[in-house]
Amino acid sequence: MQQLHPYWRMEYIEAPRHPPEMKRPFTELPLLGNDRAARIVHRGVHAYLILNIFPYNPGHLLAVPFREVVQFEELTPAECADLMEEIVFAQRLLTAALKPDGFNIGFNLGTAAGGSIAHLHGHIVPRWTGDHNFMPVLGHTRILPQSLDDTWERLAAVVPNLDAKR
Repeated sequence: MQQLHPYWRMEYIEAPRHPPEMKRPFTELPLLGNDRAARIVHRGVHAYLILNIFPYNPGHLLAVPFREVVQFEELTPAECADLMEEIVFAQRLLTAALKPDGFNIGFNLGTAAGGSIAHLHGHIVPRWTGDHNFMPVLGHTRILPQSLDDTWERLAAVVPNLDAKR
């Protein structure tokens, strides 16, 4: 049997997920006043992009409306349009910063669909050819080759260039 030694993972494992007093993280994190600490990488008018703290792959972003809603039909047309613009921006950002080969983009609506937080949010997951191996299937373990802080830094460095092209 081979041993895996991703020593840096302990920092991720022990990192606080969000303060325990935070009952609605998707509405409270944008109010912190520190986008790096909140892991917000971009803000639109009605929606924002945040790194998923439980990512499937490095760069896994969530597109989240600022206003707490559960279903698409609760969004105003302007909120819906801005949410989609953030998803398109996320794809451009991840392409520029991480150069993935493809994307999985989608929404989990309701707990039966896997929605763990009752606040509408979309997932933008960068994918690379061969990025999955036996570990998730046999070992029930996902290997992430980059820390959330390093990913945030790489994405934040690209945002100004992309915003200038909007």
